[in-house]
Amino acid sequence: MSSPEDQPVSTPATATAATATAPAPRATSRVRASELHGRSWLNTGGNPLDLAALRGKIVILDFWSFCCINCLHVLDELRPLEAEYRDVLVTVGVHSPKFDHEADPEALAAAVERYDVQHPVLDDPTLTTWQAYSARAWPTLVVVDPEGYIAAHLSGEGHVAGLTSLVEELVAEHEAKGTLHRGNGPYVPPEPVARDLKFPGKAIALGARGAQAGTFLVADTGHHRLVELAEDLTTVVRTIGGVGEPGADGADAPAPDGGADPATATGTKGLADGGPDAALFNEPQGLTLLPRDVADAVGYDVVVADSVNHRLRGVRLADGTVRTVAGNGVQRLIDPERAREAADPDTEATLSLAPFGTDPLHTSLSSPWDVLWSTAEDTLVVAMAGTHQLFSFDPRTGDLAVYAGTGLEGLEDGDPTVAWFAQSSGLAESADGTIWVADSESSALRRITPADPAAADGALSRRVGSAVGTGLFDFGFRDGAADQARLQHPLGVAALPDGSVLVADTYNGAIRRYAPAGVAPDGRPTEASVSTLARGLKEPSDVLVEPDAEGNAASIVVVETNAHQLVRLSVPEEYLQVDEGALQTHRPRTAVAAGELELTVAFEAPTGQKLDDRWGDPTQLKISSSPEELLLDGEGTSTGLVRTLRINPDIAEGVLHITARAASCDGEKGQPIPDHAACHLYQQDWGIPVTVHADPAGDGDVVPETRLDLDLRGIH
Repeated sequence: MSSPEDQPVSTPATATAATATAPAPRATSRVRASELHGRSWLNTGGNPLDLAALRGKIVILDFWSFCCINCLHVLDELRPLEAEYRDVLVTVGVHSPKFDHEADPEALAAAVERYDVQHPVLDDPTLTTWQAYSARAWPTLVVVDPEGYIAAHLSGEGHVAGLTSLVEELVAEHEAKGTLHRGNGPYVPPEPVARDLKFPGKAIALGARGAQAGTFLVADTGHHRLVELAEDLTTVVRTIGGVGEPGADGADAPAPDGGADPATATGTKGLADGGPDAALFNEPQGLTLLPRDVADAVGYDVVVADSVNHRLRGVRLADGTVRTVAGNGVQRLIDPERAREAADPDTEATLSLAPFGTDPLHTSLSSPWDVLWSTAEDTLVVAMAGTHQLFSFDPRTGDLAVYAGTGLEGLEDGDPTVAWFAQSSGLAESADGTIWVADSESSALRRITPADPAAADGALSRRVGSAVGTGLFDFGFRDGAADQARLQHPLGVAALPDGSVLVADTYNGAIRRYAPAGVAPDGRPTEASVSTLARGLKEPSDVLVEPDAEGNAASIVVVETNAHQLVRLSVPEEYLQVDEGALQTHRPRTAVAAGELELTVAFEAPTGQKLDDRWGDPTQLKISSSPEELLLDGEGTSTGLVRTLRINPDIAEGVLHITARAASCDGEKGQPIPDHAACHLYQQDWGIPVTVHADPAGDGDVVPETRLDLDLRGIH
């Protein structure tokens, strides 16, 4: 066991909801970094690493999971920093899985390739190193100085400006001391593999509107392009994008190595409009085909969710011309009106569904993952994975608005201004206008009843519900009654003609079917249920239905992402019934004593900002638990970042769900906040698994905690 001075300490953490420009906070004492332990290493040429091998370098430990959109944002945030300081800075990704599937070493290796991770990665499936550094959230960043001491500890995304200042400070300090070693780092790139498709994400059928009848347009995500495939699902008809020089936003992109033949190029990522040989994308995902009359009016046929560019792109099928139709390329972090309204924490911030009122090309988006044309509401619906919301976009008018979702991550039903989503990644519409949502991080199938045109409250008449799934940390592979069924990180969804819904159950490697409650042919009522159509697939991320002449489902096409292909499956007359259990995310549990538990969340506004106390205390805690009986007192929403909880001695274990908020505005301490100052809402969500001990003294091996300290942004 390490001595106390060798243990990592909890130091500042910044919420994922805002970008701080202040330097990253330094640890207040010299604390040695813990050794890096895990199952294996990737991107090191087969060589293991330890802290001794990294001595003399500034090290950023990036605790991530490949399911997490915030973690993917951090990968991209760090790229310029890694490039600028490549001779003194080493990033080490510590992969700490949330889902069971993420603990599969083959799945991790595929994710490292898919997301173009260009630094060493430690596979930490049992969360050994995660625990050693007291990580509690994905992502967590720990900075280690060249002498092996902790320099900073941060949670969430948006830290690159502060990290840049910190790296500059550490370079100057350790160069003067002679403890900084310049030179190449330990990263060893893997050998490239030539493929027609590389980690395809989504696909649509083009029908008679493609280059030839019956083709499919595929988001060839890993090659940063679109590929039109023939009806046989293998013949490349044409490609759009991915073969030019990097654009202004793609300076870090590699040049294609496939020569002039776009069918064999590895793909160039970037941002550029133009013809099929000039256009550039950055990890395109969802696609949708606009109705002909809409396409004729706007001049393009297909809308593409260009995820890492944070933009929507339009494609004219006649000649493959690409244009940007929405998004300014700046990642949307949180709605400005929510930041201002949160300054009055006694009331819940209300969400406006009205159009933003700005040019869509000057509006920020965040990792759009799928797009759908809603026939019922005559608009485009966007799964905005990065803000856990759905947006609407009318390409004819340019109106862009929130369609549903507060931006808080979780599973909450209700009207669109109070509903919570969790990294929504797939969309489909059934014949009655219901929109089905693959809500990946909550492993849920959600549904949205469209607005009633005759309703006085208009868009507020939409209703969000959950068909399958119970929360952020519950998943599994279980068929049967829908309220007991479990999925694992689904990314795609498709509506069948009979009213049932297919789900690309990505991390279970399966295609599942949800059948709503109804009436059997013999008149008996049937309950909503889930069954399995196919399994053994490699991360299926999308599913399409191919109808026969009568409109019945004849077959389905699956985008099998990790097999780099599309496959056609028949629809069986009978479906499988699978029960491999309901699971929860495996994270270390905190032992707490029954009775009073003092919770404190630290927050300190960054330099150049001050707490916005014009309407009272600008901080807020929202606390709940699973099961609900775990908390006898202390649940609910109220101002302040200190709360006394009362833990039920009759509950053996559970999860504390904690959301902390703080509102600040630009301004100097001691001075009034200027008119029209930019305001910021900092927010962090934690799910803390706990075990309950009746005896506060413990049982000899475990001493339960009577207080819980967390960092929103601050130092204990």
